[in-house]
Amino acid sequence: MTNAYRQTERTYRWNVTWRVLTAIFGGFALANTSGILLTYLLPFSKVDALTTSLLLSFAIYAGAVMWVFSHRSMLKALGGVWVPAVFFLAIILLFKLVGVSR
Repeated sequence: MTNAYRQTERTYRWNVTWRVLTAIFGGFALANTSGILLTYLLPFSKVDALTTSLLLSFAIYAGAVMWVFSHRSMLKALGGVWVPAVFFLAIILLFKLVGVSR
C-alpha cells in the first residue's frame, strides 16, 4: 500500500465516523427539539399534541439519519441537522421566556 492510499483510507474512515456521530447525536437533538416545538404549536389537546409530536419525532430522526448520509459534503450534512436543531431550541427557549405554556 502506498502512503497516499493510506491517507485516503484514513480520511474516508474519519468521514464515516463523523457522519455516524452526527446521525446519532444530531438526529437525536433534531428529533427532540422538533418534538418539543411541535408540542407547543399543534392545536390539539395536551395529550394529543404530545402523542402526535412524539410519533412525528421518530420520522424526523429517520429523516435526519438519511440526510446525513445522502450528502457528499460533510458541511451540508452537519448544517442540515444542527442548524434546524439550534433554531428550534432558540424558539423553544423564547417560548419559555415569554411564558407560553402547554
